[in-house]
Amino acid sequence: MSYIKFDKAQVVNLEFSLAREDIRTNRAGSYSSTTLVSCNTRKYHGLLICPVDEMGGERFVLLSSLDVTIVNNDKSFNIGIRKYKGDYFSPKGHKYIEDFDADHIPSRIYRVGGVILKQERLLVHYEEQHLARFTILEASEPMKLQFRPFLAFRNIHQLTHANMAANTKVNFIENGIESRMYEGFPSLKMQFSTKVEFVSVPDWYIGVEYPEEQKRGYDYSEDLFTPGFFELKAKKGDIIVFSASTKAEKTSGLKQKFTKNESGKIPRDSFINCLRNAAQQFIEKRGGKTLIIAGYPWFGAWGRDTFISLPGLALARHGLVLYREVLDTQINKIKDGLFPNMGSTSDPAFNSVDAPLWFFWALQQYMEHGGTDAWERYGDAAKSVLNAFKNGTAFNIHMRENGLIYAAAPGKALTWMDAIVNSIPVTPRGGYAVEINALWYNAICLSLEEGKKANDRKFVKEYEKLPDLIKKSFLDMFWDEKIGYLADYVNDEEKNAFIRPNMVIAISLPYSMLDKEQMKKVLDIADRDLVTVRGLRSLSPRNELYQGICEGNQEERDNAYHQGTVWPWLYGPFCEGWLKVYGQQGVQKVKKLIYGLEAVMGEHGISTISEIYDGDPPHAPRGAISQAWSVGEVLRIIDLLETKFANQ
Repeated sequence: MSYIKFDKAQVVNLEFSLAREDIRTNRAGSYSSTTLVSCNTRKYHGLLICPVDEMGGERFVLLSSLDVTIVNNDKSFNIGIRKYKGDYFSPKGHKYIEDFDADHIPSRIYRVGGVILKQERLLVHYEEQHLARFTILEASEPMKLQFRPFLAFRNIHQLTHANMAANTKVNFIENGIESRMYEGFPSLKMQFSTKVEFVSVPDWYIGVEYPEEQKRGYDYSEDLFTPGFFELKAKKGDIIVFSASTKAEKTSGLKQKFTKNESGKIPRDSFINCLRNAAQQFIEKRGGKTLIIAGYPWFGAWGRDTFISLPGLALARHGLVLYREVLDTQINKIKDGLFPNMGSTSDPAFNSVDAPLWFFWALQQYMEHGGTDAWERYGDAAKSVLNAFKNGTAFNIHMRENGLIYAAAPGKALTWMDAIVNSIPVTPRGGYAVEINALWYNAICLSLEEGKKANDRKFVKEYEKLPDLIKKSFLDMFWDEKIGYLADYVNDEEKNAFIRPNMVIAISLPYSMLDKEQMKKVLDIADRDLVTVRGLRSLSPRNELYQGICEGNQEERDNAYHQGTVWPWLYGPFCEGWLKVYGQQGVQKVKKLIYGLEAVMGEHGISTISEIYDGDPPHAPRGAISQAWSVGEVLRIIDLLETKFANQ
């Protein structure tokens, strides 16, 4: 029996099935994503979504969907599905689904009268190609199959509408056609492994709706173009492979290509294999660069997320090779001691004070797992970051006389709690932030240790007195013996003592300024107020600013994003800190938290972990369906349990 299994009653229940989505990537920037029943509910859904270098490397939806119609005994049964105005779904192909299987690749079995059709899909690694395999498992007599492609040719963040500028003509190629709706786009080649007849019936399907965009307060209706349909005869035992690609294929090899690509997949037959499979989806290799995509379907390659997720994702399969490829790509982007955060590839923003400091933590994890060349390879980059922070860089990031890092810029949110509404940070943490200075201390201690090994006397002399100064200043500023935990941030106006997870990071790092008793107090408070079955809340529910549900339009979601919303990635620092303090006695609690996430494998993003969850029970999944640091940190803690606490 499949590990992730949905019965027919669940599949045909649209409230259930439309809430479950699958994501597959080609490891080179392209992806395919839709729901359990292949009904697109987001503008980000589609069967072939590719980056277009001529348009700045942004991703574009080329092939939105593919309707398949079974013509049997002069009756037609369309197994596709789309939503239109008024909760109207047409066609209603979901009612024919008998089985859904996700163990290797997404597989759906449809039963239409005496016909049983199996449909399987995959993306070809490092090629912009979607393959679909159709197998006729049962058929009492020969029949016809019709395939109607729906094209979008638009940016993933936008919607398209019927227009006169679209090129509705097609060119015939081997066993198929090619279409390019607008100048500047690659042409989409749609081909079959067998001879087909193409019937030209160009038309726009008006008013296709995406309910998830409606919930999020965005435009949610668009028009899709179909150039016509393909038709072929089929019988029991036939296997037909459909290809949608930016390059023409030799169609005689399509079946073999599908089989070859299927065989290389990590089976999603266990919790750990689901996570390892998900981990591969975030790796993107293009143009000689290796990036980590922060989340799907709408995130890009963000610096902060890259360094936090890299250790766990690398441990999943690639090891030190992936480490080096990602780190090499990142250090080539340093600007004034900062790494690019969000923004486009051509115009990135450098508005992250913590990304450069997480870089040091990623180096430590690299060393922990055998990266003996870390300082030789990345030491110069590390020292350039320290010098920039010490001497001052953009966004008023600088070290003050007390040895601590101060960072504040009007209208900017420089830490990971970076939501901004109406040009005002929702969680204003300008000044001295607790995790920033914990990371700063950790970075300097690591660098001094490596500098001494390398006999770098000049560097050691310049920085050797800082750890003691930072530790004293940090404890004086952030530790409050009366309340028994660390302040979240301090500036000229206030000392903010909100109970947030940032203080937990100060415990988990290899070099910590807190003693065991202080660590225990912080962890106990975090355990009481922040820990949930899905991760850590971003704010204590006892705080008057707490928001337990993260839904609504952009502004409403941003206001809740770091005000109580649960983040799975925070299990990483919490669990590591818990094991540091409680050792073997803490193993069972950590296992309960980490392996408790097995329950989400079929809940939102199939076989992966979502970006966020509601702070209030039942902790509904929200945000992106698959997030790199959510998956990465869970994998890292599993590795920690297996390597250092294997006997428990």
